[in-house]
Amino acid sequence: MRKALRWLLALTVLIGTLSTAAGAATAAGDEPTDIKDRLLAIPGTSLIEEKPYPGYRYFVLNFTQPVDHRHPDRGTFQQRITVLHKDVSRPTVFYTGGYGVSTKPSRREPTQIVDGNQVSLEYRFFTPSRPAPADWSKLDIWQAASDQHRVFRALKAVYPANWLATGASKGGMTATYYERFYPGDMDGVIAYVAPNDVVNDEDSAYDRFFARVGTKECRDRLTAVQREALVRRERLEKKYAEYAAAKGFTFDTIGGLDRAYEAVVLDYAWGFWQYGLLEDCDTIPAATAGDDALWTSLDTVSGFDAYTDQGLDPYTPYYYQAGTQLGAPTIHFPGIDRELIRYGYQPPRNYVPRSIPMRFQPWAMRDVDTWVRHHATHMLFVYGQNDPWGSERFRPGAGARDSYVFTAPGMNHGANVAGLAPDEKSLATARILAWAGLPQTAVDRAKPLARYDARLDVRDVEREPALRPRVAG
Repeated sequence: MRKALRWLLALTVLIGTLSTAAGAATAAGDEPTDIKDRLLAIPGTSLIEEKPYPGYRYFVLNFTQPVDHRHPDRGTFQQRITVLHKDVSRPTVFYTGGYGVSTKPSRREPTQIVDGNQVSLEYRFFTPSRPAPADWSKLDIWQAASDQHRVFRALKAVYPANWLATGASKGGMTATYYERFYPGDMDGVIAYVAPNDVVNDEDSAYDRFFARVGTKECRDRLTAVQREALVRRERLEKKYAEYAAAKGFTFDTIGGLDRAYEAVVLDYAWGFWQYGLLEDCDTIPAATAGDDALWTSLDTVSGFDAYTDQGLDPYTPYYYQAGTQLGAPTIHFPGIDRELIRYGYQPPRNYVPRSIPMRFQPWAMRDVDTWVRHHATHMLFVYGQNDPWGSERFRPGAGARDSYVFTAPGMNHGANVAGLAPDEKSLATARILAWAGLPQTAVDRAKPLARYDARLDVRDVEREPALRPRVAG
């Protein structure tokens, strides 16, 4: 009984420290007015740095989070967030990429559309937002959604207007999971190119995608490069060994250079369609090209550093989640002789150090998918026609309300609202503006409220972990 009372007391104290009611209890005349002071007045918040940007205030902050939201008395860690401040009266977009957070000012597409503030969150367990010691069992989609929930609760008093959640790839998945577990927080969700691997062992949708995407000529050229790279395996692996030695790369996690080499080669077609466009097919070398040409193309598209220990280590949290809850795609290669392929698409377990235990939870994605089909409200999913990650996607069902799935013609993993067909672009923009609580005149106009800023606005496919072959996020 006494132990239960101590737990209850600890929980009450933690909630109290983060409650926005603490700020409200202060007499209005004593509240800080500068936005930096208001943010730092939130218990558990500290300033890392402020960076100038015209028309905004931009802050990089630490926010204290419990390691385990079910047992908040069992330790805390510092989670990085950034705030792109426009005005407390404007809507706020809550962004996560599902990986580390950039500390460079940037504005996601919904933020430009609504001309609002943007709060960006680093995903738990991506350094430096990692508990020490790291209990990997506390890295799951509910714990991550609870991180977002607590940040939202803490900042809602500062930014009282409507909030929208957004993210791309793993970030789009993250925004969806957040909505599933805390459906009362956000006024809308815009999820870009978010995979939905409901049944991890059934991946035929990906094989169908690769049998149809682009043109036959382009598909055949990609396959020819992969096949030829496996035929020349001995020569190119020698080059790989020299490259690794020069860079200080090792291969302990994946189990050797040979496994890493094949993984890079088999990622080639996936990586091409993930970040490439149909017009880029002319850049694919002929199968008769020299070793250097094949190497350069493979390195450009797949990256020979991707499966080294040094390449895998920063993304261990992603591979851990792929192997415990998110699922991971497996595809086959009918155009490549079977005897050339030794390992095939390797599972996430091969990319995580064996010292970290993993057990797959098949119910996690089924639960989210069922919720989206029956309960999605104010949710918008955007996919690219030629993006392999869209092969398995979210599909709001009959029980959903005011929710949509759109496909941007010809686009890859960088698909966005701006790339939709005109009628769908207008509808998507109008719904985002409406969910943000903006005037009907703005909704009817269905145009972004802020002008495009080439330095601030993210439009291209991001060259970050989200866009490494077979890494969603």
